[in-house]
Amino acid sequence: MLSYILRRIVATLPVMAIVALFVFSLLYIAPGDPAVVIAGDQASPEDVERIRQSLGLDRPFLVQFGGWVWRILHGDLGTSIFTNLPVSAMIGQRLGPTLSLMIVTLLLTIVVAVPLGVVAAWKAGSLIDRVIMGFAVFGFSLPVFVVGYMLAYIFALELEWLPVQGYTPLTQGFWPWLENLILPAIALGCVYIALVARITRAAMLEVLQQDYIRTARAKGLGQGGILFIHALKNAAVPIVTVIGIGIALLIGGAVVTESVFAIPGLGRLTIDAILRRDYPVIQGIVLLFSFVYVLVNLMIDVIYTLVDPRIRY
Repeated sequence: MLSYILRRIVATLPVMAIVALFVFSLLYIAPGDPAVVIAGDQASPEDVERIRQSLGLDRPFLVQFGGWVWRILHGDLGTSIFTNLPVSAMIGQRLGPTLSLMIVTLLLTIVVAVPLGVVAAWKAGSLIDRVIMGFAVFGFSLPVFVVGYMLAYIFALELEWLPVQGYTPLTQGFWPWLENLILPAIALGCVYIALVARITRAAMLEVLQQDYIRTARAKGLGQGGILFIHALKNAAVPIVTVIGIGIALLIGGAVVTESVFAIPGLGRLTIDAILRRDYPVIQGIVLLFSFVYVLVNLMIDVIYTLVDPRIRY
């Protein structure tokens, strides 16, 4: 198992290298001269040249890329052009709200979607199955911002059960922290819940047709034990896979969700940086999101070795 994990870690290195090259190239992919764009229409040629030198744009591409990678390896993501603050410090200030939103959404998805998928497979072809799968199709079809505005209007503005926007740190209490995340987590998790529920149902349907399930029923084992102990365990591989892949949905959806509910997280920071064309901040955030996605997929590979003994070596 250790050798398998080491091989997977080594395999991620070229991926991160390609991601780093792409992220650094954002300066050159963007239309126009980045220094001119940053300086604005009223800037003098001297101002543009000064910005170009501060960004290192007057040096060869490979020299710039090498220096940028060297600084990243030493924990330096650069400095914001507009706030003159270190990018790592800005990300650290905004990391808490985004991490909280993603954790709550992930837990909500697992708690809701997996049981729904199991029940739908158990009652395959029945009215319950149709209702659950209808919800899955409906949830997968709605954009995050539409669900967010609907939830905010109904539960925050009309019923006044939950706050409509903002974020409260966990240090100020568990419930104040959670109540600000309930609506954003539901809005962000709708697509994720629908996806995981459908995959869980498909995986469970395949497992429930196996001979050992019929044997367990013939021995008188309860339906709950068959579904959640024997069947779900053997259907775990595709479920874990889609949960890991869905992290990308969370990362992309967090940008929209944080804007709808005014959560001061990395999503809001990304939008602000894009609007101001603050390239160092954009590069730092994209690099962080890419690293998290690669790390999550690496963790899924490790989990595979625990749930499927056939791939331990």
